[in-house]
Amino acid sequence: MNKVANYFRDSYQELVEKVTWPTWAQLQQSTVIVLSATVLITAMVWVMDFAGNQLLKLIYSLF
Repeated sequence: MNKVANYFRDSYQELVEKVTWPTWAQLQQSTVIVLSATVLITAMVWVMDFAGNQLLKLIYSLF
């Protein structure tokens, strides 16, 4: 049980004293970047899916 208590105490100490947390501005900037990338990749996948769907419809209509 002593090992478990030491683990949690050491983990807490590391989080409080050694980890550098981002500022509010850095967090907002990172969030905007992630959301923008998500929207861009989603749009790219949608376009590829739509194009593939239309191509397959064209091919199937020939037979």
